[in-house]
Amino acid sequence: MFLRKINAFREGNRVTYDIQPTASHFIDGQYVEDKNGTPIPVICPVSEEQVAIVYEATPAIVEQALTAAKRAQGAWEAMTGTERGRVLRRAAEIMRERNYDLSVLETNDTGKPLQETLVADATSAADALEYFGGLAGSLTGEHIQLGDDFVYTRREALGVCVGIGAWNYPTQIAAWKAAPALACGNAMVFKPSEQTPLCALKVAEILHEAGAPAGIYNVIQGMGDVGAALVTDPRVDKVSLTGSVPTGRKVYAAAAEGIRHVTMELGGKSPIVIFDDADLEDAVGGAILGNFYSSGQVCSNGTRVFVQSGIKEAFLKRLSERLKDVKMGDPLDESVNFGPMVSGRQMEIVQGFIAKGIEQGARLVTGGQREGDKGYFLQPTVFADVTDDMVIATDEIFGPVLSVLDFDDEDDVLKRANATDFGLAAGVFTNDLKRAHRMVAGFEAGTTYINTYNLAPVEAPFGGSKLSGVGRENSKAAIEHYSQLKSVYVGMAPVEAPF
Repeated sequence: MFLRKINAFREGNRVTYDIQPTASHFIDGQYVEDKNGTPIPVICPVSEEQVAIVYEATPAIVEQALTAAKRAQGAWEAMTGTERGRVLRRAAEIMRERNYDLSVLETNDTGKPLQETLVADATSAADALEYFGGLAGSLTGEHIQLGDDFVYTRREALGVCVGIGAWNYPTQIAAWKAAPALACGNAMVFKPSEQTPLCALKVAEILHEAGAPAGIYNVIQGMGDVGAALVTDPRVDKVSLTGSVPTGRKVYAAAAEGIRHVTMELGGKSPIVIFDDADLEDAVGGAILGNFYSSGQVCSNGTRVFVQSGIKEAFLKRLSERLKDVKMGDPLDESVNFGPMVSGRQMEIVQGFIAKGIEQGARLVTGGQREGDKGYFLQPTVFADVTDDMVIATDEIFGPVLSVLDFDDEDDVLKRANATDFGLAAGVFTNDLKRAHRMVAGFEAGTTYINTYNLAPVEAPFGGSKLSGVGRENSKAAIEHYSQLKSVYVGMAPVEAPF
């Protein structure tokens, strides 16, 4: 079997796993190592101990990956869409067969509870491979009749694509970028976050095992310098980034030098608006999904929760009650439903925001403390009486911190919800569907929700507006970002010219 079975062994009552990859990079259909690169330790967010190590790509590794992608892309594009789709669908099948092992790896890499990774990570990656595998054979042009003359269009691949991933959903992001890129006939070089370098290697293994030609999907490790080398290489035709706004600015500027195609899914400070006629349990559930899933490390989180004054205290009371069901601990224990932050540094950043919220006068309703003295665990934190100008209401925190803001008037709350440079997501809870549709029409955000939150099926476009990004991932909309149209004019009459 090409995908190595993860080895399990017991230490006391805890099952641990050997997650050291075969090598740091996957290039041209095989693992490749170059220990001349800077070591990148993989730190377990639970034990705070090193559990694996990879090495940053050297210039030679970057060159090897780009050369392989460039060489392989033409033959891959020349295959029929049906043939390419068959490979992607087979990869989805393999991924589902190995969901448990992949979920264990993701849990070790990120700290997210196995309860979550079993249903939200490799499974959503498999959904993307299956969806775009099914779509690949349908990617055609059109015929345009112009009298006796006519035009037809060809949908063609862009060429070599670079994907740059984030650390919160490493398996999912690797596949969300791979699936549409490969369906359209492109090759890809993917750089995962240095915080979570392991999972994308397994995506590459599975694609190769499923029949993707060597060089079609390559994974190399590294930090900003490696990303910059990829983005600025003249052989690269497209860049897709999931990351922060500061990183997005740099990548966008670098890609613009070569007039490269770009899609970006960046940060957010999204609003959830809860009217007093909303179903209280649903509203509380939506706020939990929009703030505490993945320990709050989700880009689309609705961290500004606007609650109409009439139900504010009832909302806070019920939210506090439900947060008593949080169970922290070993994320490999399937009864655990709340994991640690991804790193010590990220935990410190979030602790700084909590301290700032208290300093600026927000009311701490629950949480706010580190849990235990080992592992990067932070309690789910709820602030009330938050005003629009407080730092916890303006800045992206990327941690388990929920801010409740009061409102009375629909028009006023819509203006306040939109008063941000971000525009990734927004949600509304109300039983008045006319008002719900007015609100989502007025939200300045790319992804919106009515009476639910933070669902991202592959069939629906996902992406932001304003500083939250450009372009869309998932759905048929992604095809437009990984392909280009060529027009072919066919003349059927003698050519007329002025001389």
